Amino acid sequence: MRPLSVSILFTFLIATGGKSQDVSRSSHTPFRVVGYYLLNTLLRDSLQKEQAYSFLSRVSHVNLAFINPDTAGNFRLDLPISSFIKKAHEKNVKVLASIAGGGPHTYYARLLQADQRKMLVDNIVNLIAAYNFDGVDVDLEGNDIDSNYEAFVAELSASLRPPGKLLTAAIATVYKDKLSDKALEKYDFLNLMSYDRTGPWNPRKPGHHSPYNMAEEDLEYWGGSRLIAKEKLVLGLPFYGYGFGSNDSTVASMSFKDIVAAYPNSTAGDTILLNDQRTMFYNGSSTIKKKTELAIKKASGVMIWQLSGDAPSQYSLLDVINRTVKEAALKTY
Repeated sequence: MRPLSVSILFTFLIATGGKSQDVSRSSHTPFRVVGYYLLNTLLRDSLQKEQAYSFLSRVSHVNLAFINPDTAGNFRLDLPISSFIKKAHEKNVKVLASIAGGGPHTYYARLLQADQRKMLVDNIVNLIAAYNFDGVDVDLEGNDIDSNYEAFVAELSASLRPPGKLLTAAIATVYKDKLSDKALEKYDFLNLMSYDRTGPWNPRKPGHHSPYNMAEEDLEYWGGSRLIAKEKLVLGLPFYGYGFGSNDSTVASMSFKDIVAAYPNSTAGDTILLNDQRTMFYNGSSTIKKKTELAIKKASGVMIWQLSGDAPSQYSLLDVINRTVKEAALKTY
């Protein structure tokens, strides 16, 4: 790891009152803390802005998820989100509109076709301008990544570059063969969804959905096999868990916040036996710290799905991430 310059260390420790949103390991690549924040949560919590937006002092980027068009490719331009974006910008946090999301969106298959693509790209660019977003995060997954994906990404990139907007993507190794090198090179950075190895869709496969070795393997594949520079890789971390039972086909889903609220002694570990005898698998503070240390070595940041799943005060995983990055910066200096 390259030593921090005095000016960078000063920025890290002082410029934001000791809480840096943009910790850097070099003068060129800041350490990113990217958090997905659900649009529905933002709209619901808008009356409690100061409390609801407290994470803004601890992230560098927020991906507002999800903002999708209607089936004709038109986006809403009347969402009450401008005050949130302004608040983020006041804290030097970039806000991106995240489109698509997990699960199928059949209308994208038509909108990405040659005769519809320019219209969709133009509408996305207009969306970004209307709300003063800092860019777009493309979260097309699985079968939504089709033969038109590469052309769509290329055209979107060409349209976002002149106004200086970011283009990022959420990707998963499970559908690696659908993602061409030409498409990936158009992105400013890539958020690796290093989680959901199992889950509610696979109740007969209990276990950790986001183990540490999965993070190692994902970074090795994208950085080693696909030769993507670590400056473009951001390691995804889950702020949630899944609970499996031996005789129950139903898999429980819980945010880390809810896990801690129900089981206060669960913060450091990765598993806990629930009151209904299901075993909950998640990432506690120890694994989050270890994965953040891995990202410092092998990537340029961490990504969080999703911010409202964090626990408050002394149990916060976001605070674990920030402390770990700060400690690494001081050690390097």
